Amino acid sequence: MSVSGRPAPPVTRQVGRALGGEPRPELEAEELRAAARCLVLDADGRSLSFRALYGERKAIVVFVRNFLCYTCKEYVEDLAKVPKEFLQEANVRLIVIGQSSYHHIKPFCSLTGYTHEMYVDPQRQIYKALGMKTGEGNNVSARSPHVKSNVLLGSIKSMWRAMTGPAFDFQGDPAQQGGALILGPGHEVHFFHLDKNRLDHVPINTVLQLAGVKTVNFTNQPQVIDI
Repeated sequence: MSVSGRPAPPVTRQVGRALGGEPRPELEAEELRAAARCLVLDADGRSLSFRALYGERKAIVVFVRNFLCYTCKEYVEDLAKVPKEFLQEANVRLIVIGQSSYHHIKPFCSLTGYTHEMYVDPQRQIYKALGMKTGEGNNVSARSPHVKSNVLLGSIKSMWRAMTGPAFDFQGDPAQQGGALILGPGHEVHFFHLDKNRLDHVPINTVLQLAGVKTVNFTNQPQVIDI
């Protein structure tokens, strides 16, 4: 029941599937309602409800592990390549949520070139409400198409940034995994994916396509356009 005493509206949900056909977990109605009540912070420390991010318009919401993680950095660098006009044409928001302090949003956006929306959930309340995992899953051989660094080089880069950049201190749970959702408007869930490990990212073009957004050429090769 809602606070007003009226029954809460139903959640319409769709189960995403991995590229190999493995079914993804289904997002339960109560899980989304619990997450919707949680707060996120913007780059200036202002709070707003999670539901405000997708209540009025469809939104792609990507939860990242932490801002020091090299795989998150490289994934967000590719998210930064999604043109704003593609999102505007489809009337879709692109949102990244991290578990860091809000003070780290602007430096992380500057580092990655990301200019879309970004918020943080410092207490990981939404991560927990949505059932996002901690620790590495069994399928450690998964490979994100958006991660360019190998484990050794990437880990060294992450450690170097932590030690040399005052804006990137250690905080949050380093074992926290992320995920991706397509939500809204309202309570509708179009897609739900929980990362099993740091490399288990949904390909960005898959998420864009499911959200009705034009896909992006992430290769260095020039795109051929038929006229």
